[in-house]
Amino acid sequence: MHPKDLLKQLDSPKIVAAIAEAECKTSGEIRIYISHKTRTNALIAAQNRFEKLGLFKTRHRNAVLLYLVPRTRSFAIIGDTGVHEKCGDDFWTQASAELSADLRSMPITEALIRTVQKVGELLASHFPSEPGAVDEYPKEILHD
Repeated sequence: MHPKDLLKQLDSPKIVAAIAEAECKTSGEIRIYISHKTRTNALIAAQNRFEKLGLFKTRHRNAVLLYLVPRTRSFAIIGDTGVHEKCGDDFWTQASAELSADLRSMPITEALIRTVQKVGELLASHFPSEPGAVDEYPKEILHD
C-alpha cells in the first residue's frame, strides 16, 4: 500500500484522541510514525526513528513508538528501557501479534486505536499519571 493511501484511510483526529485518553492515565508517551519509504527491517528503522525523535529522553524512559511501513506491509512496536524492564519481550510479541491480526480484520484506524489502548493500559499500570506532569511530546501522527 502506498503511504499516502494509508494516510487517507486514517481518521487521525480519532487516533490522536485515543492517544490523549491513554496518556492522561500515565506519565508515559505514545507516538505513531508512518514511513513513506521502503524499509526492509521495520524494527531497525523504528529503533533509529525512536532515537531521532529523542523518545529516550522521557523522565522515566517510558515512551512507546508504533512504527508503520505501508510499502512493505510491516510495522514495529518498541518501548524505551523503562517500559521494557516492566513488561519484557512477551508484551511486545503479544501486542505485535494482535496488531497484525487487527490490521487484517478491521480498518486501520480501529486497529491502531486498539493498540494505543493496550499500550496505554500497560503504561498506566507501571507508570501512573503524576500530579503536575507535563506532556513531553505533542499528540500527532508523524510521517516522513
